[in-house]
Amino acid sequence: MTRHWLKHTAALLITLVLLTAAAGAEPDWIDLPQDLLNKLQAAHETIIDPVEPVPEHVRQLLKIARAELGYTEERGNITKYGKWAGDPAAEWCAEYLCWCVDQVDQLTGRKILTVYYPRYSSKNVGMRWFLKEGRYIARRGTVPGWGSQWYRGSEEAIGKNGYIPQPGDWAFFSQSSASDTTHVAMVEFCTRDRDGNVLVYALEGNKPDRVQETAYKLTEETILGYGTVHDLADLVIKGGCEGRKVTDLQQMLNDVGLLSDTYVTGTYGNHTAEAIRAFQKSQGIEQTGVAGQQTQLALLKYTERYREEHPEYWEVTEDDDEDSVTAFHFQ
Repeated sequence: MTRHWLKHTAALLITLVLLTAAAGAEPDWIDLPQDLLNKLQAAHETIIDPVEPVPEHVRQLLKIARAELGYTEERGNITKYGKWAGDPAAEWCAEYLCWCVDQVDQLTGRKILTVYYPRYSSKNVGMRWFLKEGRYIARRGTVPGWGSQWYRGSEEAIGKNGYIPQPGDWAFFSQSSASDTTHVAMVEFCTRDRDGNVLVYALEGNKPDRVQETAYKLTEETILGYGTVHDLADLVIKGGCEGRKVTDLQQMLNDVGLLSDTYVTGTYGNHTAEAIRAFQKSQGIEQTGVAGQQTQLALLKYTERYREEHPEYWEVTEDDDEDSVTAFHFQ
């Protein structure tokens, strides 16, 4: 009897420990207060693990941004964030985030602001900066002026509300019929409740007069999209598009001899369109001059094979442990 009771009790205790850990354990990539963890547990919400490692500078950024919770603007909309940006009475949602990034720069001696995140104040500038850097995902799955999106290097399309934002992503909002950005917030984490609904927890300034954290539904209609920490998505590229994605596309066309160095500019012009048409013709793809998903995936595979077959793209490195062994890497 005693042995059976002890066995039953031990099993019960182990089960309780495991359930408690699963429901209330704090993720190792972020510091959250216990009262918030308790609140999430009571609401049956589970924090969703990031799909990519959270960089150290993003961890520091989230910590700094969270420490500002409760900061309230002075009379006349005056804030320390606006003063830092040069406009003390600015509508300060962007200034708050940029100020936090600058604090990371000062703490680490690194250059995060203007490299990983934009410094800006005006509407649309931040979203366009991420788009030009090739790190923007539209909530509706289609970027105006560009086209549909898919996960990088794969055939998986990103549909409406298909992307779950990652820690450190910036969420851009619009209350404008013209879809101009009217607000920005930083994603701290996302949760999933027992019914499968996803909530986005975001740190934001000027809400309406202070720094606070808000939980948004993943399907929130005012969210235009996300400036992302990682380069996770590709998108349709066509005439008039500019940015890093265009440069990468042009470089592949250049590597395989379809576009000269002169036209690797980051702007999708007529020469790039003609090069795409030539490639499409060679692969039996409809000759549109637009680099859609089928064309880009085919060009990526073709370029990889081309580089493997041409020694000028080989990079030779020596093994530190065995001097006689060399390794070949493709640039």
